[in-house]
Amino acid sequence: MSNDELSRRDLEVLWHPCTQMKDHEFLPLIPIKKGYGVYLEDFDGKSYIDAISSWWVNIFGHCNEYINNRIKEQLDTLEHVILAGFTHKSVIDLSHRLVTLAPKPLSRCFYADNGSSAIEVALKMSFHAHKNANKNKTIFVSLTNSYHGETLGTLSVGDVELYKDTYKPLLLHTMQTPAPKDATKEAAIKAANKFEELAQSRGYEISAIIFEPIVQGAGGMAIYHEEFLKRIDLIAKKHDIHLIADEVMTGFGRTGEMFACNHADISPTFMVLSKGLTGGYLPLSVVLTTDEIYSQFYCDYNEQKAFLHSHSYTGNALACAAANATLDLFESNNVIEKNRETSAYIWQKLERFRDLPNVANIRQKGMIAALDLVGYDPKKRMGLKIYEYALKQGVLLRPLGATIYFMPPYIITQDECDTMLDVAYDAIKSII
Repeated sequence: MSNDELSRRDLEVLWHPCTQMKDHEFLPLIPIKKGYGVYLEDFDGKSYIDAISSWWVNIFGHCNEYINNRIKEQLDTLEHVILAGFTHKSVIDLSHRLVTLAPKPLSRCFYADNGSSAIEVALKMSFHAHKNANKNKTIFVSLTNSYHGETLGTLSVGDVELYKDTYKPLLLHTMQTPAPKDATKEAAIKAANKFEELAQSRGYEISAIIFEPIVQGAGGMAIYHEEFLKRIDLIAKKHDIHLIADEVMTGFGRTGEMFACNHADISPTFMVLSKGLTGGYLPLSVVLTTDEIYSQFYCDYNEQKAFLHSHSYTGNALACAAANATLDLFESNNVIEKNRETSAYIWQKLERFRDLPNVANIRQKGMIAALDLVGYDPKKRMGLKIYEYALKQGVLLRPLGATIYFMPPYIITQDECDTMLDVAYDAIKSII
């Protein structure tokens, strides 16, 4: 089959996420036949460098031989089993490994099947733990410019204006505190002081503060100083406010540490992981929390303190096999150190973008690099023009509005980085 034929058949029946479907009247839909390494290949034989790791999940490349084999091994023994009253070796091994990697005293794992669901778990768990301790804490605080998912609970704690305006009648009552306005220590201190003011006046009713540590992803890859995390950690502890670290995007080496919280040497009450957890293979997410929180729910059946949440595919064996294989690759390939070398190379190659008059705020944190297009009316959708140009040149970029970002798989070579960045440079230059 050809791209055109598959695209036509797709548009007859599919409704794609995060997409205005009318755009596909002029924007080609690209059916992918196979993936290998950093590349995706369509049905007409054209290849594309996956510069965004297919929505930030595919950290070790497509069709990684080692992960493939581990999933195949699992498939021959157990594909799935109910995790209520039953368990299996893959989920046990994975949980022990995650607890070993995570900041102390995180010691318990509760599984879901995607990032939004895991954020919902953490929100409910925070409220319910306070409730079990006879505390009525019903307010969640999040940062301005934040994004935590698109279920109703996660939209409630996010700060995306479009979603807030559209679904406002359905959302929970939450509060926002300012995110640091830039990556300086001064901005971090100023923002933390604002949270402290809020905690002093409303801490008695605040259940938790939720944040994307170090980098706000969908908010435009906004990077802030680790001092902010250090300070809100102290403030939250003082006022009995839980910390929920949304590491769905930042976890597993993306920011230059295994977890972004490591930059500040803090341990949140809840750490939420997904995306890179399975190397981009299968849906899986997990909430890590402490024995202190776990003990709030440990009781006789008739006390009715048990946590009320479940998913049919909780701890799926195939997904856990993929996750264990992903952790194997971290252990055997010195991934974090190699990422630092790659990120240094990308930063060096970004230097020439400073000469472009329509580019500002070039920034990087680990294997996340970004820049902003400036001087354009947002209605002209210049990011979409960059996307179209790059696709024609064999690179998948998917800008966030006027923010062009690069989050490639960790296995990308320097030559592939050159192609990715050269195409982006030429694309931006073409719209001056």
